[in-house]
Amino acid sequence: MSPTERITAIAVRMLLKRGVATMPAGHENLRDAGLTSLDMVGLMLAIEAEFDIEVPQSAMTPENFDTINAIENLVSVTAKAA
Repeated sequence: MSPTERITAIAVRMLLKRGVATMPAGHENLRDAGLTSLDMVGLMLAIEAEFDIEVPQSAMTPENFDTINAIENLVSVTAKAA
């Protein structure tokens, strides 16, 4: 699976827990799709576990987790820095 597919799968699982059966497009805001602030923390932890990375404190911003595209970029940059 590609990084995008892996990230999307995590987001979809979280949305399903909220009763939202939507597959967000890469550019769509995940909060607008139905995730809460608490879900976003869970999303960050799930991304770290999935990709075996540690997101730097400075990168833990809402903008870096707003969309699948933003998360994919963050994962790419974080993995390269490791």
